[in-house]
Amino acid sequence: MHMRAFLIVLVSLYSSLSWSACPPHKFTEPAQVKLQGDSVMIVVHATSTYDARFSTKRGIDEAVRFAKGRKIPVVYLQDDTPEEFYFTEDCSPSYWVYSDAGEISFDIAPSHVYIVGGHLELCVSTALNAALYQWAKKAPRNFKVTYLMDGIYSNGKVIDASDPFYPDFVRFLDIVTYGRPGGDHWPKLSLLETMGIIVREDHELEYIKQILPRWDRTMPKEYMVAVQLNGSVTKVLRSAPGWKPPTLSFHFVDSAINLSSPEFPHGN
Repeated sequence: MHMRAFLIVLVSLYSSLSWSACPPHKFTEPAQVKLQGDSVMIVVHATSTYDARFSTKRGIDEAVRFAKGRKIPVVYLQDDTPEEFYFTEDCSPSYWVYSDAGEISFDIAPSHVYIVGGHLELCVSTALNAALYQWAKKAPRNFKVTYLMDGIYSNGKVIDASDPFYPDFVRFLDIVTYGRPGGDHWPKLSLLETMGIIVREDHELEYIKQILPRWDRTMPKEYMVAVQLNGSVTKVLRSAPGWKPPTLSFHFVDSAINLSSPEFPHGN
């Protein structure tokens, strides 16, 4: 009996160490954030305050591992919720930046943003709208946003009762929140799980259109806008004049793990 109790304590200790928060750290002032290269990974509010069942932890950790392996700068956005609830395995991003609601006040010089962590309909949307606002004022060129879907959490806010997959969505949330306390902490699922509920690619595309940042209000008409899901055919959301107009691309990828597969020969 004593040995069993010891093992339980040992397992509990190991679990607490596995999910332990990063040590105290200082925020970098936005003006001091200097992003080098063509890409940046922005990790938005990776905390169990909002994703209590850790649905995105593995996806976020894999995304950061992918970025660091390719020397892509990584920026962690953190709000004022308790630090002990932030759950990234890697505690050494390029920068820690304070961001209450996903707002970005530092310069996004790279033309490719990998987005991970954060609430899809709230802080992720705020962060990406800020990125597009900056890009729209820069000299025309190709820009790209890559969503790493297993590392972004959502409450399914834009899923409507009239959607054909709505009953499956409700059933899924009922299962994963069964017996949990009320409130907004538990009823979250990853964007990848949402896609698994929707299943049909045409329905997935319609859903994606609803969750994109407001490119139609931000990017000049000279930009073509396109979206792609994993390795599928690119869908043009808005055409633009000219033979090769500057393009804003949105790429939805199941996981950073997939970026090393033959389906993504350039790792993006």
